[in-house]
Amino acid sequence: MAPQDQTRKAVKVASGDSSIAARLLAWYDAHHRDLPWRVTPDAFARGTRPDPYRIWLSEVMLQQTTVEAVKAYFRTFTEKWPTVEALAAAPAEDVMKAWAGLGYYSRARNLKACADLVARQGGRFPDAEAGLKALPGIGAYTAAAIAAIAFDQPAAVVDGNVERVISRLYSIETPLSEAKPEIRTLVEKLVPQARPGDFAQAMMDLGATICTPRRPRCMLCPVREDCSAILAGDPERFPVRLPKDDKPLRRGAAFVAERDDGAILLRKRPDKGLLGGMTEVPTTAWTARVDGATTEDAAPFPADWRRAGRIGHVFTHFALELEVFHAHIEGDAPNGHFWSLAHEISGEALPTVMKKVIEAAIPGATKKQRPQRPH
Repeated sequence: MAPQDQTRKAVKVASGDSSIAARLLAWYDAHHRDLPWRVTPDAFARGTRPDPYRIWLSEVMLQQTTVEAVKAYFRTFTEKWPTVEALAAAPAEDVMKAWAGLGYYSRARNLKACADLVARQGGRFPDAEAGLKALPGIGAYTAAAIAAIAFDQPAAVVDGNVERVISRLYSIETPLSEAKPEIRTLVEKLVPQARPGDFAQAMMDLGATICTPRRPRCMLCPVREDCSAILAGDPERFPVRLPKDDKPLRRGAAFVAERDDGAILLRKRPDKGLLGGMTEVPTTAWTARVDGATTEDAAPFPADWRRAGRIGHVFTHFALELEVFHAHIEGDAPNGHFWSLAHEISGEALPTVMKKVIEAAIPGATKKQRPQRPH
């Protein structure tokens, strides 16, 4: 080996993980995403610090949801409730309505519970992972993300993007479902003492914009020289995944009752369980484990029910098909139900599956409408 080659190899070994972190931070300084909850590297360098409330809110929203889907919800929440105290003071029903459509509704219930607890404790979030994990709805990943991004603590933040980056960087052959502890250990070795929050965000940005699941842009990667998956010539092979089991298909029926003025009959689901606390039209007793009845004979009350189509929806652990029936009725709402006026439907706490049901029966009903002016 030539002397200059030996020198280069020695420098690489000596710098090791710190070299990867340094190059990644330099790349982040130039190419970071602009996100509504983020303090940019320039602003951070000038002394601006992230608001823990906004970081917590964004991280809870981002669990199993895309950045693009979250942006509008984040703006709505922070305009309505700019502080954790304001969110704690909000009625739980209003929070669920604002969350409607974002999915995984246990997050919204935990969000409100966490806001209530933090507000009672003076409105300050703990600045370390252990204290954060003691709060409702905050697991290991979210605690690490808040500690790193909001408080600049050297925490190992590992989301799906980071798992992909690390799996490729080190060519991890272990299936991802079993490799998570190994990945976390590798991330811990990479985290720098200086700017750990920016490093966490840089890793996530790299996975989201460069080290993508399909067609990664390896030529633009700041750490490509260290990536063993690139050297092997097949980065898309990582992370290694076990074959997915087919999701079970459940069936049921949903009943959209409409009044002549366009009001729709709704009810609230139980607070606990799937879609807990959300609003729905009457349905048969389907669950993640059993089918419900699928015919108009199972309607909650007699009416001239007409079939309005079928909708499909995919939950985390199962798929659902609902036969949709539509009828016009008048009179008071049955016990446990209420009428929602046409211009109020879009503001109800309707999960996406229920919006699909109502749209199948009454196209455009869940879109925002202006209240009718009296003549």
